Amino acid sequence: MNQRLQIAREKGPPRGDYYVASAEQKVDGPWRYLIGAARVETSDYLIEADEIDWNEDTGDMIARGHVHFEHYERGEKIDAAEAEYNDLDEEGTFYDVSGTAQSTIAARPGLLTTQNPFYFKAKWAERVNSRYILHDGFVTDCLVPNPWWVLKGPEFVLIPGDHAIARRSWFYLKKLPLFYTPWFYKSLKKNPRHSGFLLPMIGYSSLHGDMFGFGYYWAIGRSYDMTYSGIYYTGAGLASHLDFRGRINQTTDFNIMLFNVQSTVSSPFVSSGDRITGNFKSQLGDGWEARGSLDYLSNFAFLQDFTQSINEAVSSETHSVGYVTKHWGDFGVDFVAERDVNFQNTTPGNTVDIRKLPSAELTEREHEIEVDKFPFWVSFNASAGLLDRSQPQFQTALFVDRVDFAPQISTAFHFGDFNLVPTFGIDETQYSESFQNGDVVGQDLIRSSRTVALDLYLPSLERVFNHVPSWMGDKVKHVIEPKIEYKDVSGINNFNDVLRFDELDLLSNTNQLTFSLTNRLLAKHKDGQVTDLFTWQLLYARYFDPTFGGAAIYGNRDIIESEMDLTGIAFLDGPRSYSPISSVMRVQSAVNFEWRTDYDPLRHDFADMEVSLDGRLKSKYFWGLGDTDIHTDPILLPRANQLNARIGYGNPNSRGWNAGFQIWYNVLQATVQFWDFQVTRNTDCCGFSMQYRRFNIGNRDDQQFEFAFAISNIGTFGSLKRQDRMF
Repeated sequence: MNQRLQIAREKGPPRGDYYVASAEQKVDGPWRYLIGAARVETSDYLIEADEIDWNEDTGDMIARGHVHFEHYERGEKIDAAEAEYNDLDEEGTFYDVSGTAQSTIAARPGLLTTQNPFYFKAKWAERVNSRYILHDGFVTDCLVPNPWWVLKGPEFVLIPGDHAIARRSWFYLKKLPLFYTPWFYKSLKKNPRHSGFLLPMIGYSSLHGDMFGFGYYWAIGRSYDMTYSGIYYTGAGLASHLDFRGRINQTTDFNIMLFNVQSTVSSPFVSSGDRITGNFKSQLGDGWEARGSLDYLSNFAFLQDFTQSINEAVSSETHSVGYVTKHWGDFGVDFVAERDVNFQNTTPGNTVDIRKLPSAELTEREHEIEVDKFPFWVSFNASAGLLDRSQPQFQTALFVDRVDFAPQISTAFHFGDFNLVPTFGIDETQYSESFQNGDVVGQDLIRSSRTVALDLYLPSLERVFNHVPSWMGDKVKHVIEPKIEYKDVSGINNFNDVLRFDELDLLSNTNQLTFSLTNRLLAKHKDGQVTDLFTWQLLYARYFDPTFGGAAIYGNRDIIESEMDLTGIAFLDGPRSYSPISSVMRVQSAVNFEWRTDYDPLRHDFADMEVSLDGRLKSKYFWGLGDTDIHTDPILLPRANQLNARIGYGNPNSRGWNAGFQIWYNVLQATVQFWDFQVTRNTDCCGFSMQYRRFNIGNRDDQQFEFAFAISNIGTFGSLKRQDRMF
């Protein structure tokens, strides 16, 4: 027979012995009568009362007056007016009961938690086989005697450390009955997993009507589970969310999520569609690893109609990739399948679709070799793959083969505090298709390039300041790091004939000098920790080949590698001899500040400017401001200027009031694109949240009012989802 191994409690009586105490004791055969402050304690439990009658042969006990029972193993504590208990069977009955049982604290994002145990009260209770059956009572995890919420019912089954079940119960908020549940289950295990229905939700959308939500969690087995949640919109139909995850073995796991809307109404503001996302990873053995992520979107209009996230509403790209990889020493090999889709707008079919089916890639990181005791570093990238690209303007063949081989060698010279790193490389790429006079033709193309680069690191200038404001630290070091890079790429005279699949196809001729100047303030604190308090980097390039080997054409938006290396904002719409001055400034402290900008001397104006400022005061007050302003040539990027701000007080588990507000404002259109306001009131055991949200993007002009009622350590009832909440 399998029995649990029991370990004697520290400072308790030895297993099988008793500690017995009372003001007065009487003995009559096997009966022992303990009168006044009676107490019986074993290694497993304690029972106290005004009087205890105890039969040492049968183990029967009758306790009367201020009965207190405590089981040490699982932590339950019971107070009662009277109790009948059998010491040998560890079973009994308690009358006029109140007590506590420890709850599992599942500390995870979005779940309100409390250190309170579960409190229960009943007219009478039974202890049978380590379980308690409560009759005509209630349970709560609020502080008593005035709890915020209680679950009242005729019968509760409680197994401390395992689960609790309520039957035919009403949920009360203060004295107000909110809903009835014929059966309610709550796991008390450390890692609870149990199939069951999710709490329902209700809400309202001005665009899609009233909404009612429901769901079911299915614990399929030890390693798999699935969650389905549906929202029925009276003005749209059913929106379904499915989350399926599993661990196939110790080295392989996956997670797949489906979002589907099947519209039941005919409206320009309601679109049916699907979005499937997922990820997986697996250790295949012998150093091989497989990873992947899936992101499929049937149409962008559907996402804009139904997403609750401003970032998803304006993000029009999906990226899916799967790869098998292995790395050993300085080498690595990857087999990749990839698909990238860019939705140009909400018009069906107006997408740029690029696929790799598949690609094999071999790399060698910089590997040091010595020639006559002089160091060289050798590296290379090589790839071969089948690709295709389709968009409204053109479509390639289903499989365009591309083979690339790019080795390079570097060395280093030191002249005092000056360091010079020369690099030489070649890049040979073969394509089975190309552009000819604006059309895709099945004509092979070979792109050949030679690269000579010289990186000159000038001496850094440093100074230490010992007397600085206390908020900066104990001392501050100012470092100035200048650098000059020369790069010459030649041999690419067919740039405009190359099909564009990824960054590998953006290489063009160039002959340029790039100047870099970086200022840093490094703060050292009294505990010895060093932080990067302030950084300001300036970049500027001088081009001696203004056309980049014919890649830059007047009136065309041209994206090349030299441009992307400097800034993320396109600036080539024709030949030019110098780049914008790119500036990136960061401050990391109690207040964080970042300012990115590109000043274009050719236009005597800032092509773009992005500013963000945020901070948190006294751990609860938070705020943030941001502005993204783009006003370069419309050929390069459309004019844009968007402000955003947020301010709030509190955090998800803060007791008392918490509130937050955030807004995105389109300056050019004088339109508030999105804003929401949330207020939350958390007690010791529950929380109330209300949020008003407004979308005004494209064809969508939607107002939503949502709420949530969170019960500590249990879950949330309402329409306000965890991922959409500020708290």
